[in-house]
Amino acid sequence: MKKVVLAYSGGLDTSYCLKYLKTEKGYEVHTVLINTGGFDEAELSAIEERAYELGSAQHANLTIVDKYYDKAIKYLIYGNVLKNNTYPLSVSAERVFQAIEAIKYAKSVGAEAIAHGSTGAGNDQIRFDLIFQTIAPEIEIITPIRDLKLSRQEEVDYLSKNGVHYSWEKAQYSINKGLWGTSVGGKETLTSNQSLPSEAYPSQLQKTGEEKVTLQFEKGQLVGINGTLDTPTKNIVALEKLANAYAIGRDTHVGDTIIGIKGRVGFEAAAPLIIIKAHHLLEKHTLGKWQQYWKEQLGNWYGMLFHEGQFLDPVMRNIEAFLEDTQATVNGTVIVSLKPYHFTLDGIESENDLMNTSFGQYGEMNNAWTSDDAKGFIKILGNAQNIFSSVNKLTHD
Repeated sequence: MKKVVLAYSGGLDTSYCLKYLKTEKGYEVHTVLINTGGFDEAELSAIEERAYELGSAQHANLTIVDKYYDKAIKYLIYGNVLKNNTYPLSVSAERVFQAIEAIKYAKSVGAEAIAHGSTGAGNDQIRFDLIFQTIAPEIEIITPIRDLKLSRQEEVDYLSKNGVHYSWEKAQYSINKGLWGTSVGGKETLTSNQSLPSEAYPSQLQKTGEEKVTLQFEKGQLVGINGTLDTPTKNIVALEKLANAYAIGRDTHVGDTIIGIKGRVGFEAAAPLIIIKAHHLLEKHTLGKWQQYWKEQLGNWYGMLFHEGQFLDPVMRNIEAFLEDTQATVNGTVIVSLKPYHFTLDGIESENDLMNTSFGQYGEMNNAWTSDDAKGFIKILGNAQNIFSSVNKLTHD
């Protein structure tokens, strides 16, 4: 009997794949869940039990939260990565790392094939397949839902016919939770004009008023909250809990998919959005103009390539080296105000603050140059455009 490893999440798509591969194709199905921070111990236990009920020969839960942070999230923060200035790659990044760990697991158990539950109309199929074929080209890739072009209702019907109850109401919304945010897809996100209902989001408003939070960064990494130091991953979780009470971080991302069609997805990512914006503000104070400029260019490229599944391209390691090198002076505390459904950045405190110098104060006082210095600088600065205008007799009407 051929052995296939299924990247399993416990959701509708992978539940269908598990039942189908065992019942219809006769595979010995081994399931593996790669936890990037979206499941607690009780949920992991329930998913494992569910996998065995559906016919898994062997199930493994692999938690890679710290590795996921060190290899991915850290650089997304360094690069202030927001796809289309909106989306913090909540699912994009975790899918790449789920794929890497799943194919390594498949090799370790001697599987002839590996399967995933992606459709043929989205980005995940490309992220999974690119990683699988690069790391283990000898292992066959099986994608039942993509190949059979199944609707979610057809998946529910098949499971029901095979004695597995799956709520259609629950299946209407696809929710993927991880350390770096939660995506929410549903009937509304298939349109261009409808918004997700409030109840579709995992976190609901619990607090009103305003709460100040301080975020402490060292070399670009979040090392403390409100004066308490901890690991970056634990700080992300703690900040998420604080901000979720205010229902912060809800938005809808619209973008171009890798396959060329437009896509729309809702998400809730309170901690990622706050951290990226706070980190960016701190960089404005502690980095030079050209550092910020090139960081923006390379950060955008890094995010785009990551989003499109190109994480194993060697240029990604080159960009990571640049991003990390820029973080030496990104140290200090950012003051943030949490409010219902939004947050504001109040300011920063840093020994590396380039604004706090004796050279001058913007719009107020110049201490390091004279008025004659300023006049001469402005005259020389204008030389190129003055020469062009003179030679070409421009009137600038």
